[in-house]
Amino acid sequence: MNMRTFEIIILLSISILPFIKRPVKKQIKPIYIHIFFLILLGLHLVIEGWRWQMFPAYFLLIFLSWRFKVIDPSRSKSFSFPRIMGYSALLIIILIAWIPPIVLPVFSLPEPAGNYVVGTESIFITTGKDEIITKDPSDTRELSYKIWYPSETVTENLKPEQYIDPASRAGFATKYGLPPSSLNYLDLVKTHSFSEIPIAKGKFPVLIFSHGYGSKATGYYALLSELASQGYVIVNMNHTYESLGVTFPDGRRAFFNYEYQNEISEGSMDSVQPVIEAFRTGLDFEKRHVIVRNTVKNYFEDEIQNRWAEDMIYTLDQLKKWNAEGFLKNKLDLDRIGVFGHSVGGGSAGKVAMKDQRIKAAANLDGIQWGEMIDSTYPIPYLYVSADWPADHEDINSHIYINKSSDYFYESKLLNSGHPNFMDIPFMIPVESLSGSGEIDPGLGIEIVSKLLTSFFNKHLKGIPDADPVKISDQYDLLELKTYKDAKLLSS
Repeated sequence: MNMRTFEIIILLSISILPFIKRPVKKQIKPIYIHIFFLILLGLHLVIEGWRWQMFPAYFLLIFLSWRFKVIDPSRSKSFSFPRIMGYSALLIIILIAWIPPIVLPVFSLPEPAGNYVVGTESIFITTGKDEIITKDPSDTRELSYKIWYPSETVTENLKPEQYIDPASRAGFATKYGLPPSSLNYLDLVKTHSFSEIPIAKGKFPVLIFSHGYGSKATGYYALLSELASQGYVIVNMNHTYESLGVTFPDGRRAFFNYEYQNEISEGSMDSVQPVIEAFRTGLDFEKRHVIVRNTVKNYFEDEIQNRWAEDMIYTLDQLKKWNAEGFLKNKLDLDRIGVFGHSVGGGSAGKVAMKDQRIKAAANLDGIQWGEMIDSTYPIPYLYVSADWPADHEDINSHIYINKSSDYFYESKLLNSGHPNFMDIPFMIPVESLSGSGEIDPGLGIEIVSKLLTSFFNKHLKGIPDADPVKISDQYDLLELKTYKDAKLLSS
């Protein structure tokens, strides 16, 4: 349920007391009941803080307090039709009061398990390249980054940073037709990262991370803070106009461009229909492969992934400068750079791994690898983590990754998971039917994926002898893993 203590007590009070108010009033004076309600509400407001999801419960608590004042416990009422209807209406209102705090809880993020405290800082750059997404021909491409890094700072008296920046919140609210203020309750969510604290001593491997299409670029607190705590500098991309939002230093905000999305995706379902039909009719792999190959090279998301790959390669070009000045000076181990991403960002990371020799290892979290990869072989260690899609789902990556890698290739599946289980969404919206996440506990899902990624990058970037993704698979029944070397199966 993931609700707070006093919220639960308030909700239980308004759910039980209305139906036993007469016997309660016979035993307890109304003044003591009012004092109990006042203390309960006061503790909730002072310790936990108010939020709009609790407004129906607040109203019922006040109404219940009034009813205790005016009701005569000596008069017993028979169950007349109006009384039955009244109690039925009350039950509906009580149910309504429970729904908002359950659907949108003040959730707890997993505490990072690594040896380092997690710091964050933002970087903004103008690339000088034309911005093709906006209508203004004079616009140039601007990029922003959230840098997650290891720190040794004592944070006992420091306040953790805010969960999700205001622009991303506003973009999320717009996406789902909510008023921006509806997400103010996220201020009550405690993070485990601290803004602009000093980075730890030494040099650290760099991981460039690319988010999902039309998602909150920084909506991966649980995953990225864990990796940073393990001794990695994470460059969290924000692909402008294709993330939900970003605020630039001068106060300008850029949001997801729905008009551009409609332009490039027009007719997209028609283009993938042959693939859907090939899977649905049970066409054999070789015949289906021809159809899939033609589609993945022409689907509109290939264009997005190519553009995002350009953003990441441009970012790679900036690392030497960042390592020469600023808060990252002499902190980046530029001989150990990895790339990974989620969804469209995962496919984009795969493209960078093919194009840029500076990348030494790459991972894709449940993204389809559109484009030329179907005819290629990765030259570096590669990890693919799939959600647990239904049996009738079109497994396009089984065709795309047919050639695997000339090095290690790990093919894994997080059982009982959904596509959002790599993000914070299952914490934020813990109702599976609304969030699209799977049955797996959100904390356990992130724990498994974090350990798998850490083990993979520890082995192939840090060169730690004992690091082995297979060991992570052995620890968890909900993780399936196949390991290949030179496209030959080593273990499953």
